[in-house]
Amino acid sequence: MPAAARFPGGEAEDGAGRGQDGALDAARAGVFEALGDPVRRRLLELLVPGEQPAGALVGALQARVSITQPAVSQHLRVLREAGLVRVRAEGTRRLYSVDDAGTAAAQAWLARFEDTFAQPLDALATELARGRRERRRAAPGTGAGEHDTAAG
Repeated sequence: MPAAARFPGGEAEDGAGRGQDGALDAARAGVFEALGDPVRRRLLELLVPGEQPAGALVGALQARVSITQPAVSQHLRVLREAGLVRVRAEGTRRLYSVDDAGTAAAQAWLARFEDTFAQPLDALATELARGRRERRRAAPGTGAGEHDTAAG
């Protein structure tokens, strides 16, 4: 992932998806607002394997939920305006695909939280291992690993 990416509208980001003041800007907020809807998240999931015609997306969604073609079109428009999907015309068909620039910018913004979770989870793993080790030592006559469970 590049250090600086372009977000919908063409503005450059600082690599962490923040504006000058470090706040989530309007374009990024639009991406996360678009992702807040389960139907739009499902549409993105359907597009991960590759480009899909609008009709196939409608059919796939209708197999899971009761939704009309115009409603799917509205969801696709929101995703397109948020910079998460692209559309291209092929005759009368509209083919949709994931827009890598939009998803990369969202990933860049989320990446700044990665370390926030890593250290506490590492510490938890260490404490669980310490507890298992102490239980093994406290249990006389048992072989190593016989009672090696986190719940023990």
